[in-house]
Amino acid sequence: MGILFIVPTPVGNMEDMTLRAIRVLKEVDLVLAEDTRTSGILLKHFDIQNHLMSHHKFNEHGTSAGIVERLKAGQNVALISDAGTPGISDPGFFLAREAAKAGITVQCLPGATACIPAIVSSGLPCDRFCFEGFLPQKKGRQTYMESLKTETRTMIFYESPYRLLKSLQQLAAVLGDDRQVSVCREISKVHEESVRGTMIEVIQHFTETAPRGEIVIVVAGLNMKNNKI
Repeated sequence: MGILFIVPTPVGNMEDMTLRAIRVLKEVDLVLAEDTRTSGILLKHFDIQNHLMSHHKFNEHGTSAGIVERLKAGQNVALISDAGTPGISDPGFFLAREAAKAGITVQCLPGATACIPAIVSSGLPCDRFCFEGFLPQKKGRQTYMESLKTETRTMIFYESPYRLLKSLQQLAAVLGDDRQVSVCREISKVHEESVRGTMIEVIQHFTETAPRGEIVIVVAGLNMKNNKI
């Protein structure tokens, strides 16, 4: 049987691509990409000449069976997303699960992801944390936020710049204006920035300065000692 490699790619800075990732992408029989146009630029930058096949959230249920058959036949396959580690708020879970169920070796290379630099640089506790990904956009959004009221671990969210203010305002309404938060944007890029403070302070900042780029929100958990919600 072949091996399914989950390969992280840079979230901004091309220098974050690992030597092992480059080697694997050159050696495998097939590279699965969330967007072949975006990934084509990455592969060209590192002189990786390999066959690209589209694999994204809209087709993964239909293409995974065929990919598993390729792996069973002995082909090695690499999965990449547009940026970061596949499976973390990106396609990857379904194929990894199906491959594992079929007895295929699944290896995830260490590498770039936005959530870890964001929490480590936030100044908030990172010994225990939970990754929440993107908040629900419509159905169940309020209920979901209410469920986080008693969460004591530091929470990590992904968000777009267009929805950042709305999400911060809604989180503040549920968790409290004085809850500590760090908004990290453009991780590893030239204009990387972390805005830290209470909810109300950070909301004020982004009310005056329109947010741009990829956003990670890091929110302090409930302080049980002071029983602050």
